[in-house]
Amino acid sequence: MTAEEHPDRLPEYAERVLEVAEVIPPGRVMTYGDVAEWLGEGGPRQVGRVMALYGGAVPWWRVVRADGRLLPGRERRALGHYRAEATPLRTAAHGAGASPPRLDMRRARWDGTGGADGGDADDTGRAMAHD
Repeated sequence: MTAEEHPDRLPEYAERVLEVAEVIPPGRVMTYGDVAEWLGEGGPRQVGRVMALYGGAVPWWRVVRADGRLLPGRERRALGHYRAEATPLRTAAHGAGASPPRLDMRRARWDGTGGADGGDADDTGRAMAHD
């Protein structure tokens, strides 16, 4: 079965990326690179492309940049989701010109195993690869 035979069907890699996004627990995140590493295929750019094209139907705000910055153009929507899910944030300075908060990656990052408490991560907060 090819994409030409079923143009409404998602590419297999996109389906796999979206499946990962759906299992990330509320209040937790994985980076684009974490998702690629967990799948054992592709890289951060490929995951980002899938999320940009097809991520609207899944919890897109749970697949994030490694630096914890909110997705440009989607900051308000993402921030609403993070607050509703109690996702750990690093607060920014208040006042004119203050930047939006960032995700607290050390506390918010999920390794793809265990429950919503986070499972295993190394001391940098980086998700550890699964077997």
